[in-house]
Amino acid sequence: MLHWLWVLIVGAIIGAIAGALTKNGGSMGWISNILAGLIGSSLGEALLGAWGPQVAGMAIIPSIIGAVILVLIVSAIFSRRAHA
Repeated sequence: MLHWLWVLIVGAIIGAIAGALTKNGGSMGWISNILAGLIGSSLGEALLGAWGPQVAGMAIIPSIIGAVILVLIVSAIFSRRAHA
């Protein structure tokens, strides 16, 4: 139970960092931050491997890179829909 709490907290932090790095964090709520962090972590570790420091079973650097990629893709999709 405590492990899942840490996973959610670390996922939220990773998502918030990705939002801040891409300048898209202002429009993301805390649930979006958690989702971006968790999905981005999976994406980053799948593409780059699980290297570097790890917290709650997530490799921090590949997780942040994956979350940044995810946030950029999602924001590009939503910006296209807004302009269409």
